Amino acid sequence: MNLKDYIASIPDYPAEGVIFRDISPLMGDGAAYREATNRIVTYAREKEVEMVVGPEARGFIIGCPVAYELGIGFAPARKKGKLPRETIEVEYALEYGSAVLTIHKDAIKPGQKVLICDDLLATGGTIAATIKLVEQLGGVVVGCAFLVELDDLKGREKIKDYDILTLMNF
Repeated sequence: MNLKDYIASIPDYPAEGVIFRDISPLMGDGAAYREATNRIVTYAREKEVEMVVGPEARGFIIGCPVAYELGIGFAPARKKGKLPRETIEVEYALEYGSAVLTIHKDAIKPGQKVLICDDLLATGGTIAATIKLVEQLGGVVVGCAFLVELDDLKGREKIKDYDILTLMNF
């Protein structure tokens, strides 16, 4: 199955000159969504993953079915103020300004093998911040999995020391 057939390319969104890669058609097709999930599950099994972490919000959409299929837990990495219990946080740079990502302090056990999942690898800032959170808790990031990688934005360079699975490149 060619998963690229299930990605809509929207020109000039959200700004002129940008081509937005919309994963909604993939998620809306049961067979394609299952195929993408199964490819990440296969990768996770090879890495002997013990926990999946996904940044909000689309990391939840990708990571939760992977965790479910593996029979392991999922931990959300969320924007500051969204998690109700004690958290740790990492501030990271955005194109204009900064953001803060948090995770529950007890989400990852020391030494636990973690897979980070998200829909898209663009500049790599959010994923680098997620990696820092996992490592601050003593987790071992054994891989990062994405549906789509935008090659021109060079996000891979920001996380080059980690194993990366990308299902589609644009």
